[in-house]
Amino acid sequence: MFDAIHWDSELIRRYDQAGPRYTSYPTVAQMHGGVGSFELLHALRDSSRQLRPLSLYVHLPFCAHACYYCTRNKVITKDRGRTQHYLRALEQEMAILDHHLDRRQRVEQLHLGGGTPTFLSHDELRHLMSQLRQHFNLLNDDSGNYSIEVDPREADWSTMGLLRDLGFNRVSLGVQDLDPAVQRAVNRLQTLEETRSIVEAAHTLQFRSVSIDLIYGLPKQTPQSFALTLDEIIALQPDRLSLFNYAHLPERFTTQRRIDSNDLPSPADKLAILQASVAQLNAAGYRYIGMDHFALADDELACAQEDGGLQRNFQGYTTHGHCDLIGLGVSAISQIGDLYCQNDSDLNQYQHTLTNGQLATRYGLHCNADDRVRRAVIQQLICHFSLNFAEIEHAHGIQFRAYFADIWPQLEQMALDDLVNLSAEGISVRPAGRLLVRSLCMLFDHYLDQGSRQHFAEVI
Repeated sequence: MFDAIHWDSELIRRYDQAGPRYTSYPTVAQMHGGVGSFELLHALRDSSRQLRPLSLYVHLPFCAHACYYCTRNKVITKDRGRTQHYLRALEQEMAILDHHLDRRQRVEQLHLGGGTPTFLSHDELRHLMSQLRQHFNLLNDDSGNYSIEVDPREADWSTMGLLRDLGFNRVSLGVQDLDPAVQRAVNRLQTLEETRSIVEAAHTLQFRSVSIDLIYGLPKQTPQSFALTLDEIIALQPDRLSLFNYAHLPERFTTQRRIDSNDLPSPADKLAILQASVAQLNAAGYRYIGMDHFALADDELACAQEDGGLQRNFQGYTTHGHCDLIGLGVSAISQIGDLYCQNDSDLNQYQHTLTNGQLATRYGLHCNADDRVRRAVIQQLICHFSLNFAEIEHAHGIQFRAYFADIWPQLEQMALDDLVNLSAEGISVRPAGRLLVRSLCMLFDHYLDQGSRQHFAEVI
């Protein structure tokens, strides 16, 4: 059931449209300046009273090189000393939050992202983890889900040994493409040997999971060249693999202006790359989890999807969606119960605010009853490709068909097109609809309109 994907080019052309990735609902686009640190601290006190488990995300924005495709909040610098002021601000943020939490709240999940977390020196990584352990109840028995993003150009075996000693048991590697022509076009020169060395270190040091990120649609890519990249990556046997769609939006992201749009693959070639990649990964034993993500059948995400326990939050697919998520660092996002909030995205302003002893919470929102209904629907569809109406009706006190009467004709059309099965009991996504599940979720998005879709990438 979960492995089935049917490729239908005509349906993809008809239904592929720009939209959110739904790591949350409502999405970040709905956050506003009417939510600040007072609301965050109030939500944290509720969390502590209920002793809810925690998930921590720490954003480390520094990179030594600019990858032209990148859309993340980052700081490009060769000056390694710039991290000191930032780490002091992080410590201040931890200390403030610590006062509003209970030490019995276990940190089940931790993720260090960026930027390039391994831009930090070994001593800085040790100090950061020491501060996290001082202010939060990190687990010491390796039972937590503790992950870090690693740039193979900024790490070696000693780095991997340090990370394992510090308690990390999962690692995510950025690769994007192995073809030298593509790498030169996006300013990310990274050899297969560098990547293989880090993967071998992770396996030898018994990291529980290795994930590799690839991007299709980059300049100079061809279906043939990307197939070779994917063959090499599959040979490394990562537990998880993400295959992201490159969205060329130079009007929004300045580094993308250094990419020659004439070098981008044609829409037909881009679809051919994706179609062939899905087939390659399926043949190699990778299951399509959804939204660009693939995993081996015995991986935790694949097992959770099969058992009904898979969830999705600001960190993507997860088995820890029941945790309150605390984001630390510039632009980091928190989700505490029904409160979403985001730190200031300006590095200097973030550091200045924390230096003055205040949290840098800048935007946020409170989910209302309608948000909770739609969030539950989207979560089920995007994680499990199915939805039971009775469960939603019981949990939220609604009559499903009446509540969503305005989109019912579109659901019926999707059923006629064989994208979904629509019955009196619920919705199940058909093999032809799995790659387009985001388009299905968009029907339930109350905030989405045609004018806002220009801010998102296409599904495929």
